[in-house]
Amino acid sequence: MANSGASERAFLGVEKSLSGQKWIARLDMAGENKAITIAQSTGLPDVVARVLAGRDVVMGDAAAFLDPTIKSLMPDPSRLTDCDKAAERIVAAITRGERVAIFGDYDVDGATSSALMQRFLRHFGVESEIYIPDRIFEGYGPNPTAIGDLIDRGAGLIITVDCGSTSHESLAEAARRGTDVVVIDHHQVAQELPLAQALVNPNREDDLSGLGHLCACGVVFMVLAGTLRMLRQRGDARAGGFDLLGCLDLVALATVCDVVPLKGLNRAFVVKGLLVTRSMGNVGLTALAQRAGLNGPMTPYHLGFLIGPRINAGGRIGDAALGSRLLTLEDRAEADAIAERLEELNRERQAIEAAMLEEADAEAAVEMASGEGPAVIITERRGWHPGVVGLLASRLKDRYRRPAFAIAFDGNGKGTGSGRSVPGVDIGRLVRKAVDSGLLLKGGGHAMAAGLTVEQGRLGDLRAFFEDHVAEAVAGLSQRHRLKIDGALSASGATLDLVDMIERAGPFGAGHPQPVFAVPAHIVRDARVVGQNHIKLSFAGPDGGRLDGIAFRAADTEMGKALLNGRGLAFHVAGTLSADHWQGVRRVQIRIIDAAVAD
Repeated sequence: MANSGASERAFLGVEKSLSGQKWIARLDMAGENKAITIAQSTGLPDVVARVLAGRDVVMGDAAAFLDPTIKSLMPDPSRLTDCDKAAERIVAAITRGERVAIFGDYDVDGATSSALMQRFLRHFGVESEIYIPDRIFEGYGPNPTAIGDLIDRGAGLIITVDCGSTSHESLAEAARRGTDVVVIDHHQVAQELPLAQALVNPNREDDLSGLGHLCACGVVFMVLAGTLRMLRQRGDARAGGFDLLGCLDLVALATVCDVVPLKGLNRAFVVKGLLVTRSMGNVGLTALAQRAGLNGPMTPYHLGFLIGPRINAGGRIGDAALGSRLLTLEDRAEADAIAERLEELNRERQAIEAAMLEEADAEAAVEMASGEGPAVIITERRGWHPGVVGLLASRLKDRYRRPAFAIAFDGNGKGTGSGRSVPGVDIGRLVRKAVDSGLLLKGGGHAMAAGLTVEQGRLGDLRAFFEDHVAEAVAGLSQRHRLKIDGALSASGATLDLVDMIERAGPFGAGHPQPVFAVPAHIVRDARVVGQNHIKLSFAGPDGGRLDGIAFRAADTEMGKALLNGRGLAFHVAGTLSADHWQGVRRVQIRIIDAAVAD
């Protein structure tokens, strides 16, 4: 709905902000008319109608959009290729009382997927073991040694979650040992699939479900829904006692942390999952929230920036199985102990990340110093912690607005890397092409995130390969440094009622961007650095209104320096509104993402 090309008019006259962006209105004239129509036909406040219109919600769908349900948005699980086969094999394991091994990934999606599967099997009295590989020593996905060990310990069925779609050698080992494997995954796959009893992945070429946007935990939810239906059809009375909808807190956590599009079913997963978190039924999730100092009801921000990093800390620099174990617990004392350990690991991870980021950013700054710089930023160091490279890539991607990879090389010249991308550049596909071209030892992922293993001697060839394949796409993106503004408001207009109305159109995230509002010509009354390079601010409006703000990780940026030195000066600021809970008091806060000096 935004304008495009030379006709774009700068919002508030901001042609180039302190972060180098041009501000433009999200809605063009057609969008404005659409918002008016939505407001008039539904009775919704104008600001909510504008938010809906800016996110391609049509008038007839507005009411349903504000109250998404799993029932209305979830298709028949059988539409997923191999879902019925997977359900059949899981039902057989339940009926026979087989021991099951759950092989998961070491990130939040893998931890939640593993926990959801184990909670399900536990309800039916099935003994199961979760195995999460060590990120450094084993790498991503199943490996033949681990598969063999699980079989030796009595696994009659192995279920891989958030991995396995490209594990040909490992699944062949299971087949050689006569053990069935069910793969439940969402990562991009090659045309040739590995040996498996069932491979449920909405991104396989022959899957027509249209669910390729789900995270792995979402796919697990679909498979278990199909399994429950099959058990009910066969007269298993226990099927009625398992509350699958009560596990949506895990699915919501994975959906937010894996940065999949918050549209359709994904959005319903998060909306309903956040409601589940309020019951605090998952003692592990509750213990982690308490350690994170969470105040008020859980929000997508809390899941993505407070809970997720703590679960990931175990997989990055500690015991990779801590997160999944925590999310399966019923004992509060044990949950508190693991949550405290994850809190310690997260603090250690933050310190490691800060030191590595200083080196990575210095290297990236040199690459970007001349002209537009490379299409894909690749930073690397011998001795970096391989568990933290994904965080470095994410920071560099945000700072330079282009795909970025960070690679940790060991003493033998073998590098473990992780990449993050921007909308419009599918790095999962890019990495798979590099594997097929022989440039990488292995690699894979999805559109926005990918991992790879590379020999140091091939790094130059890899840089050239990336440049050849995405330079044109990135050049097009770099010419569009635009910040879309949903509307303008004053400090007095930023009320809790407004925040509550806007939240009805949420939750916001990937594919469903959070509304950005501009606060024009407000005076900076106070600005100081807090926490990890964050800036806490207070603004005063022309009408006497006051508004608190925070700019995360901004102290060393051009925008941050200008705000810190701008007491008494007027700025246009752009950001997202939220309700901050502090000492039991709920107040409005703007999370600042950009600013410009007001004329």
